[in-house]
This record gives sequence, C-alpha cells and structure tokens, in this order.
Amino acid sequence: MATTRPVSALDRLVARLTRLPGIGKRSAERIAFHLLQVEPSEAVDLAEAIRQFKTDLKVCSNCGHVTEADPCPICADPERDHGLVLVVEQPSDVVSLEQTGMYQGVYHVLMGRLAPLEGIGPGDLNVDRLLERARAGQVREAVLGTNPTLEGDGTAMYLAQQLEAMNVKVTRLARGLPTGSTLGGVSKAVLAEAIQARH
Repeated sequence: MATTRPVSALDRLVARLTRLPGIGKRSAERIAFHLLQVEPSEAVDLAEAIRQFKTDLKVCSNCGHVTEADPCPICADPERDHGLVLVVEQPSDVVSLEQTGMYQGVYHVLMGRLAPLEGIGPGDLNVDRLLERARAGQVREAVLGTNPTLEGDGTAMYLAQQLEAMNVKVTRLARGLPTGSTLGGVSKAVLAEAIQARH
C-alpha cells in the first residue's frame, strides 16, 4: 500500500499562489523562491499586509467601495458632488478613475456585471442600493462607467432603463476607451478624456 508523502511548505505555498488570478505554477514558484531569499521580516510583513487587508477592509454601505471606514472617504467628503454618481464594476475601477484627478462626484460599485450566460443577474450585484439612492433623490446624474465589453454594455443598458424611469439623467463614459479593455488597463490620459467627453 502506497504511503502519501506529506505536503511540503513550498508545495503548499505554490498551490495557494496559483489560486491567484494571472499566477501560473511557474510564476508561483518564482514568487515562493523569491520569498525564500528575502529577509524573514520582509516575508512576514507581506503576510501581515495580507492579513490586515482581509480583516481591516470593509465595504462602504453607501457606494459599495472597499475601504477601511464606513462611509468611505469619498462618500464622506463634503467637497464632492454627491448628486453625480459614476457607476463602475469593481473597486479597482474607482482607484483608476481617482488617479486621473478629473472626477469630483461620487461612485457606486456594482461588484461585477450582468452575465446571463453565467447566471449573474441584477440580484447578484449591488444594483438595489443604487436604485435606492436614485429613489431617495440622491442621484441627479448617473454616469455609467461599466467596461466597454458585451456584458458591460448590457449592464449599462439595464441600468439606464431603470434610472431613466426614475427621471435620473443618464450618461455614459465616452468611447475613447478601447472596446474589450478594462478601466484598470488604460492610461490616466484616456480615462481623463473619457470622463470629460461623457455623453
């Protein structure tokens, strides 16, 4: 009868790293061997940063952005235009748009996009909170900033129908964004133009 070999710490780390998006087995091994070569304190700092990220971050109850405070600093900022709401798919989109320095409204994070073939409908996203904000008169203009993909466009169409029925002005980021790309994958200049030239 064959005995099972205990899993080594290296194998366990590589297996965990390969679960991350975009990290294959070779990349995971390179990361693991890099961590082996650095000072122990550096590896421990990385582990602590990951632990803090998971335990300290919250989701803003107003907009759905990931933050360490609720409400998030953007929603809590009295200088922002709270009637202008830019709707995005992911928290990383907020980060990309904020780096342009061109947008002074607030956000709403859907945490995904409609994908009927994958079984993702409006109830699986942070759509109800957006519609609550609109019903309460908190949304003067909704800028739809979903990614320019088939699912992103479908999500934008659905949201436009819902919001226009509540007499909310609906605009879309300009099509300077390349089709098939994500907000995180384009330059600050392209994002700045898309914000300024929204229609």
